Formats: sequence, structure tokens, C-alpha cells
Amino acid sequence: MHSYKKILITGGAGFVGSSLAIALKQDLEMSTVTALDNLKRRGSELALDRLLSNGVKFLHGDIRQPEDIAEAGPFDLLIECSAEPSVHAGYESDPRYLIDTNLVGTTHCLEAARKNCADVVFLSTSRVYPIATLRDLPLQVIDQRFTIPLGQSGRGWSDQGISEEFALTGARSLYGATKLASELLVVEYGSMYGFRTIINRCGVLTGPWQMGKVDQGFVTLWAARHLYGGTIKYLGFGGQGHQVRDILHVSDLYALLRHQLDHPEIANGKTFNVGGGRSSSVSLIELTQLCEELSGNDLRISGEPYSRDADIPWYITDNTQAQRCFDWQPAYSVEAIVKEIFDWLEEHRSKLVPILGNSNTLSG
Repeated sequence: MHSYKKILITGGAGFVGSSLAIALKQDLEMSTVTALDNLKRRGSELALDRLLSNGVKFLHGDIRQPEDIAEAGPFDLLIECSAEPSVHAGYESDPRYLIDTNLVGTTHCLEAARKNCADVVFLSTSRVYPIATLRDLPLQVIDQRFTIPLGQSGRGWSDQGISEEFALTGARSLYGATKLASELLVVEYGSMYGFRTIINRCGVLTGPWQMGKVDQGFVTLWAARHLYGGTIKYLGFGGQGHQVRDILHVSDLYALLRHQLDHPEIANGKTFNVGGGRSSSVSLIELTQLCEELSGNDLRISGEPYSRDADIPWYITDNTQAQRCFDWQPAYSVEAIVKEIFDWLEEHRSKLVPILGNSNTLSG
């Protein structure tokens, strides 16, 4: 890996940010790794002891405030993980926090990178792709899941998933729009000011220490409901639980990041679709069956056929470009990921029940 001396991770107390911060510090013992976070998301406070015990510095701050970023001091690598992560944000609420965090905040981060001549890794999202176009894919229900029939394909899509060539024309939610706009700024800043940039469009990231909600972390949410009790339901697209996502363990994301930082001549200026791929995909009903097997509990999940405006029925990441460039493959299967999450929920039950326990009815 490039010999970075001072690394700043924004959103560093979140699930992804804290996981990357700890892994980087373990690999780069002589480097300073600082996690900056506003601790807005419930459960992020649990990351503080883990960060400090692993030698990661914590700075309470908000990327909406440039002076908070400046308090981190000089850095030579910025990993931008901060975000308002809900694709539903702004539909029935004021969108200012979303825009100020995901777009204005990214601008503040890029300005800090410019002043420090630092490399930038920007974690974007698969939700930059337009909703209507994704909904128009030729899906069929086969074996309890939506799927694209073998052999069918179009620009940027096939039964293997969605590639970087998928069309970007159309509406994608304010969340997706702020992330796509930030991608464009990342590219322009890198080109104009001469620092290296990498953009990773991540699908569903998961693993222990993710505080699951409907809008982010559905695997943890499903496991917690089965283990701690509560109710969930299949929401949208007929209410049968056929929706499909591929899932990627955060350790597999870190493995790719290491390859990217080891080979800046390949990664610089590029955008990669990053996810578990077809082999690590799961439908909601398949996830339910797996959770039932691990917990011994049957929640008898009901269905609601109505689909929310930002919902999509199917998304699988086509990892071909990342695999080809870095000889990288996700190592964790769906079964291994869910089992590890169950073990974590059991081990830290007393801490997690107040956050992930049954406070209200949730759906996905």
C-alpha cells in the first residue's frame, strides 16, 4: 500500500467508516488514522470504544462545517464515507440535511483534500442509477426471487448484474442525485488540482456493527427481528418478498480498497461498481428462511403490495471491472455473512437490544 502517513475518514464512526478505519490502522501501524463523525445515527456511539482501542483517533465533527474538517489537521488520504444514507430522505420531509451533508459536505471534504494535496476515495452508491430504468428491467419470478432470464442483456445490464455502463438518464431520488453530483465533483477536483481519486459505487454493504434499519442495513434488521423478536413485513412489488439485492461484507470492501491503494496507477480517476455479485445475492424471502433456520423463530411475515417511490425490485452488482483490474473476488457468502451477524447479535445482546430491539413495526 502507498505509504500514507495521515488518513482522515469522514463518517468514521459509522458502520463502514469505522470498519475501514480499524482495518487501515491494523495494517498501517505507524500511520495516524482519524475518524471524524457527528454521531447523528443511533448506534454510532458504540464505535467509539472500538476505534480508540484499535488506535484510531476520534474527532467529533460535521462535514457541513469546514472548520470541523480543518480541526483534523493535515492528511494525505481522505476516505469519504459520510452520508445521509436513506434513499427515502426528502420524499415527505425537508431535504436540506440530505443535500447539505451529501453534496455541500462533500464539497467541503474536497476543498480540504485540495488544500492538503491528498488522495481521495469516495464511497458512492448503486442508487445513482435511475429508478424507472431499473424497474423496467425484464424481471421474472423464479425460485422465490426476481431474476433476469439467462441470456437477456442490454446496455449495462445482464443476468450478471448492473455494470458501470448502465444508463444514467432519469430520476434517482435526491439521495442518488446528491451522490452522483458528488461523483462529478470528485472527478473535476482530481483533474483540476492534480490529486488521485477513486470512486466506489457500493451496493448493499453489511456485517457486524451495522445498526440495521429499513433504509440501510436490512440484513442486520432481519436477523435482529428474528433473534430479539418483533415484526417485519414484505413491502412492495406484490408483497411476496421477491426483491433481490447482492450483499457485500465490509471486509471484502476493505480487501478491494487495499488493492486499489496498492495500484494507484490502475485505480486513479476510475469509478467501480462494487458489491457481492450474483453469487452473493439474496431475496427477502430467502433471507427470511435463512434467519428462521439460524434462530428457530418463525415471524410469519405479512406482505404489503404497495411500492414506495424510491423502491426497486432487483439490483445485483456486476463486479467485472473491479475483478479484472485487481484480481479481486468477494470471499463471504450470504450464509457466512448472516451467520456472523447472528453471532455478533448474540455476543453483544445487552448493548444492541436497546437499539435493534422491537421498538416498532418495520418493513423492507
